[in-house]
Amino acid sequence: MIEVFKTNVHKAGEARRLVALLLNHFPGNKINFDLDDCDKVLRVEGRNFVTEQVMNLMQQSGFQCAVLE
Repeated sequence: MIEVFKTNVHKAGEARRLVALLLNHFPGNKINFDLDDCDKVLRVEGRNFVTEQVMNLMQQSGFQCAVLE
């Protein structure tokens, strides 16, 4: 499963911290940000993650996160 999210993450350091947080909750997935994209895209690929939990973790960390349609 692949899910793509629109975020408001702007700094590489924030992105690295968030990737580490998400990988801690969803190990074995491929998680990355594309901060050059206008939507500051977060991409999660794998089998063992829940879209709503990804969004909740991002929001609890102080960032906006919504499924990109």
